[in-house]
Amino acid sequence: MSTQASETAQEPRRQVEISDPKAIRALAHAARLAAISDLYSSQVSRTATELAAVTGLTPSAMSYHLRALQKWGMVEPAESDGDARERRWKAAGTDFMIKSVSGSGHPELAILDLELDAQRRRILAHNQERDELTLRGAEDQRFPSMSMSTEVLYLDPSKARELIDRMNQLIREYAVPDSAGTSEDTRRVSALWSIVPDSAP
Repeated sequence: MSTQASETAQEPRRQVEISDPKAIRALAHAARLAAISDLYSSQVSRTATELAAVTGLTPSAMSYHLRALQKWGMVEPAESDGDARERRWKAAGTDFMIKSVSGSGHPELAILDLELDAQRRRILAHNQERDELTLRGAEDQRFPSMSMSTEVLYLDPSKARELIDRMNQLIREYAVPDSAGTSEDTRRVSALWSIVPDSAP
């Protein structure tokens, strides 16, 4: 799993790579994944209260999870914005990568399950919202419907890496920290893509 952030010309990319099985297991929690995704994709510091609003937890529970992520070098304290009453947190790098480790019991699969389950919930919620709008005769035409695509490719290792790099670069071109300054037609969307070796002939 790789979480990419918006790129600036002044800031070199810094990848945080997690390979310790204990660290991977520590990440296998829906709220922690949501916090990591927000901090790395936005590259903006957040308070526990702000992240709690995204994850559905209380601020105190979110603080606990952030301290656990800090222990494994995934997040770090950020500079205060002048209000020292609550600590701010930021991503420990610009990119985040989980590296599979053989013999680890595959804890990264638990994270994959969480990510797929979260995406499934988003799809179901979107479909329900769309159906309700249709029943009221008020379907929102401002935003294109959900899009999914599956392709079978034949790639050697260099071509596979080239595709991954190009896709990540493309996503970074559309990344913005948050909704500030966007138009009223802008919606928060979740982009999930994967490249997986296929054992079929």
